[in-house]
Amino acid sequence: MYGVWYGYCFGSTSSAEWATDYPFRCSRWPPGVGIAERLVTDELWESFQRVVPEAPSRAQVGGRRRDGEWEVLAAIVFVATSGCTWQQLPSASFGPSGATTHRRFSEWSKARVWAKLHLLLLDELGARGELDWSRCAIDSANLRALKRGT
Repeated sequence: MYGVWYGYCFGSTSSAEWATDYPFRCSRWPPGVGIAERLVTDELWESFQRVVPEAPSRAQVGGRRRDGEWEVLAAIVFVATSGCTWQQLPSASFGPSGATTHRRFSEWSKARVWAKLHLLLLDELGARGELDWSRCAIDSANLRALKRGT
């Protein structure tokens, strides 16, 4: 799967061709299931909804409606797992543009959504006994405090 994403992100196929052809390249998923549905599972979405802040309300007097959180989350997961840039995001497959996705990623990063989601998922996995602590890494650094900055 990574090879297909990698090939797309560097321009080997067009967005429309890739979006329609991709579900048939991967035998794990039945035809008709989009890439966004594969990236954001129902379990991930339920966990994400508990940590994402409420969308700011504004009077809808003009302009576009705010893209949905689910579509933006799927686009962020795609960028994070595929290695493509925000500008190379295939908006035909997800809906929001790369700029919108990056802006929402920045908003959620400032709100510490990713750290909260990480802790929530660790708590859920720990409660189910599914954490493998044999692969845990602990790191630290000790530095001598210099007198008067010298």
